[in-house]
Amino acid sequence: MILNLLLLLTLACKSEDKLVGNYLPTGPQTYFFDSVNGSDNNDGLTKANAFKSLDKLDNITLKAGDEILLANGSKFNGIIPVRGFFGSEEKGLLISNYQSSGNSSQEKPHIDGRSYVSPIFIQNSSNITISNISISADGGGSANMNDTYPSGMRCGVLVYISSDRDFSNINIDNVDISNVFYENPGFLRDAGEVATPNGTQSYGWGIRFLNESSSGTLKNIAVSNCNLENISHSGIRFITRNQLLFEDIKLYNNRLYKTGGPGIVFQRARKAHVMGNEISYSGSPDDDRKWGRGSGLWTWGSSEILIEKNSFSYANGPADSAGCHIDFNCSDVIVQHNLSLANAGGFIEILGNNYNCSYRYNVSINDGYRVKGEGNNFQEGKTFWFSGYVGHGNTRNGPFNSYIYNNTIFTNASILSKIAVDKASQGAMVVNNIFHIEGDSKLVLGDQYKPDDGGIGVIDNVTFENNLFLKGDFWPSGVLIQPTDFQIGDVQFQNKGGLEIKDYTPTNIELVRNKGIKVQKINQDSKGLYIGLDVEADILGNPINGLPDMGAIELN
Repeated sequence: MILNLLLLLTLACKSEDKLVGNYLPTGPQTYFFDSVNGSDNNDGLTKANAFKSLDKLDNITLKAGDEILLANGSKFNGIIPVRGFFGSEEKGLLISNYQSSGNSSQEKPHIDGRSYVSPIFIQNSSNITISNISISADGGGSANMNDTYPSGMRCGVLVYISSDRDFSNINIDNVDISNVFYENPGFLRDAGEVATPNGTQSYGWGIRFLNESSSGTLKNIAVSNCNLENISHSGIRFITRNQLLFEDIKLYNNRLYKTGGPGIVFQRARKAHVMGNEISYSGSPDDDRKWGRGSGLWTWGSSEILIEKNSFSYANGPADSAGCHIDFNCSDVIVQHNLSLANAGGFIEILGNNYNCSYRYNVSINDGYRVKGEGNNFQEGKTFWFSGYVGHGNTRNGPFNSYIYNNTIFTNASILSKIAVDKASQGAMVVNNIFHIEGDSKLVLGDQYKPDDGGIGVIDNVTFENNLFLKGDFWPSGVLIQPTDFQIGDVQFQNKGGLEIKDYTPTNIELVRNKGIKVQKINQDSKGLYIGLDVEADILGNPINGLPDMGAIELN
């Protein structure tokens, strides 16, 4: 009997599990960390015996159902690294907070990841929930990086795929991420860096999902109720080095403020729902370490993306920097029920090789004010832009079958409204929109890195009718799609110049009520929109019964 027990203990100690103190956990275990009252001489297995530093994680092999809990009010320096964790949906890994009996603070525990790749680093893992934690990582370069981490970046949370297998179930909720920079304060970004497509130097990223594998995948991802502020580049970004997709993504009720790049970016994503997010001051230039350019949200190489009930405001930058734009190689991206406010780059931006994408039931206020040639601006801001751009040196192509309907668009008299429609475009449905443009308008060419060469063209399968213009000369005569059967008049907004959706409720009821037409499929388009052309409610939630009203707000 004694020999058997010794053999079992020997085998256990040779396994991947590691001793915690003098105890070898055999089932799910909670590990407590308290920077105020803890000690690294403790075993970390109870609140009363919490560890003090995150360094103790180096001696722990995590198992299904384990928890890493940080005491409220604690402040840690370092990193929580999780590699090769799988567990199950029922027994995953939780990284969260707890209330210490020795500290009455209600503040979220804070991790300072300065000089580390990321305060929370998840590699080749599944079934992980991160919640109720505060994070910063302000500078430090590569001081604490080594060959086991991706180089040249700093993140608040980094989810990294380098293995050729399938991973799933990453949930990030109620996490605060601020002040994330790779370089130290005082670093001056190269002046030409902002003119490159995504930047070539090292940056900080808020939450980054990075797939560098050959065939690995990541599915079932949720980011909700998070606050991201003062980030060097993108706030939340999905990026892969191959043709693989991130799938089944939910981004709900997050706040992103003053990111130096875009707020949210999808690269090769499929089946995403983006709802209730507030994105403001993307492309912020207020720190020389920031990129200084970025739309509130953009998609590339993605499909089945529903973007609704968000606000995009005050995007800045010499190019792009729309509220929400659809970059090239996408299909089935729907932008609906959003507020787009004072974004330098504009409102509608659909690039090339995009199929069956839509802007519908949105309110746009003073978007597209940027003027090419002023300052370092190398691209016009635009109210409406179909661009055929599909990358450097490639022949322009599309977009195809674009559905633009029931939007309310307002620009004040100080803004020159610019319109660009590439002659490679094919198929468009532009109906039931209110174009309340108080200033002048102008035809411009698409001016991505390879400018549109302009010239005569014919765009087939266009329905551009039943729209309401403030004045008859709004739509420039040289644009390759021209309105027909339109109305002219002042809808008399409830509070013209206001900053809220309800301010753009028409009071001139006779011009708008039941004056919309039913949206049909574009000629020779057998598909339409992947969730259907009919909309049940307007941007404020008012039901749409019978024929729709003009614009984004239904007058019930």
